[in-house]
Amino acid sequence: MAEQVRLVFLGGLGEIGRNCAAIEHDGRVIVLDCGIMFPDQEMPGVDLVLPDFSYLRENAGRIEGIVLTHGHEDHIGGLGFLLRDIETKVFGSALSLGLAQSRLEDSGSAGRSELITVADGERRKIGPFDVEFIPVTHSVPQGFAVAFHTPQGVVLHSGDFKLDLTPVDGRRTDLARIGSLADTVGIRLLLSDSTNAEEPGFTRSERTVGETLRQIFVEHPEHRVLVACFASHIHRIQQLSDAAIANGRKIALLGRSMLRNVALARELGLLSIPPGSLIDVDKVDELSPGEVCVISTGSQGEPMSALSLLAAGESRRLTVAEGDIVVLSSHAIPGNEWAVAKVIDGLARRGANIIHSGIAHVHESGHGKQGELATLINVARPQCFIPVHGEYRHLLRHARLAIEMGVDERSVLLCEDGDAVRLTDERIDFDGEEAAGYLFVDGVVGDVGMGVLRDRRVLAEEGVVVVVLAVDSRSGEIVTGPEIITRGWVHAPEAEELLDDARSAVVKAVAEVVESGSREADALRRAARRAVGKIVNERTKRRPMIVPVVMET
Repeated sequence: MAEQVRLVFLGGLGEIGRNCAAIEHDGRVIVLDCGIMFPDQEMPGVDLVLPDFSYLRENAGRIEGIVLTHGHEDHIGGLGFLLRDIETKVFGSALSLGLAQSRLEDSGSAGRSELITVADGERRKIGPFDVEFIPVTHSVPQGFAVAFHTPQGVVLHSGDFKLDLTPVDGRRTDLARIGSLADTVGIRLLLSDSTNAEEPGFTRSERTVGETLRQIFVEHPEHRVLVACFASHIHRIQQLSDAAIANGRKIALLGRSMLRNVALARELGLLSIPPGSLIDVDKVDELSPGEVCVISTGSQGEPMSALSLLAAGESRRLTVAEGDIVVLSSHAIPGNEWAVAKVIDGLARRGANIIHSGIAHVHESGHGKQGELATLINVARPQCFIPVHGEYRHLLRHARLAIEMGVDERSVLLCEDGDAVRLTDERIDFDGEEAAGYLFVDGVVGDVGMGVLRDRRVLAEEGVVVVVLAVDSRSGEIVTGPEIITRGWVHAPEAEELLDDARSAVVKAVAEVVESGSREADALRRAARRAVGKIVNERTKRRPMIVPVVMET
């Protein structure tokens, strides 16, 4: 009887982002990815959302290493936070580790872990784990599918992938190796990217975007062209650079991560831009508009990104001019639509002509659609299947696709964050749950907590009412006040009658408490809160945060 294998999903199943999982066998643990999720409008003030690291901290002594599938933030962005708590080795491609290194430096975790570069097709022993790194095509170079050769057979994680037959760098998803595994040892369990599971057909090649970009330069020879894209999308940056140079333009980079990632990719030989074609963005105004292409960050409308500052007229490096062509070479990540629309509107107000994916083919997904997902299932022929990486509806559609492709329905599990799964000789089944909640990061503070978020939402939506009064500690009589201060509830000068009634209600409530024989500040605070809350609710039908302040004299 072979040793059992356990998988724990800590993020990425039910949302876009926070991708993180762990595999256990022989008493040891290996971690697969450690990503972040960007906050939505229900998370005011939050900068990042991390996986709950409780399970990994509790098992820190058993962790053999962290394996990175690729270098996107939703897979590596949380690494610096995790490595504050545990020390272990990190394995990934040269680019993935280069991108991760900058995150470790930003979080103060640099030097706490050994970063080990692995190559395409490499098979490496990491403790008791036999790990194979299989090339896949994605929107960042050097992505991997990862095959874990375990006592329960091969557990294959697809990573984020697409089947691009003409990738910019010529590096295709290695279906031949996956098919070889299926034909020889067999694939016991396939974990596959579900992002585009609802989309029929096949994703177009990244090269088709390059054709559109070249046409934009041809059609606007006299205008300055500014293109916003992900700083990690090295293939997009390469095609942009080639198109700009072919049309006699110089290239200026805008945004810290763009500068950093381009430098890293050039150093690794993944990006080819002649040195003479790059200029500092401060020199852009020295050239005529038709001689310039600016490549910028901020395609997702991030508040302090280069593009957002341009749209608001607050950039210190560059100003959008009338007639500039601005290309948003990306799709809005779910939840970012409002922010992107706001940036587009701001650019339009400054006279720019905006080209986005809704009107031209200036972006193509790095995730396979249904045709590619079905192809992978057909090649891998897995005995068991778990969809990963996506919102619940994506996971559900992918699970149904696997069943349609012939995977036994009893061996297809629809998992969510926190679920644990066990592989035995006989079957695959759920095996309890682990902590997998959201860990919120606000500035340098980790985990501001759901209570804080609830308070922030109340403050944002309903406002705050502060009741201040001073009482004699011996008699309980009100010495000063009550004074009522409001923010975001009612405009005080226009609601004097309402505020007078609230003050009267507080006086009456405090007197009743004193008459009952109590002089305790807590009892007086509770009475003041109830009195004001009743007036507020009855008269305005709103529920602002009520903060009673009782001072004893």
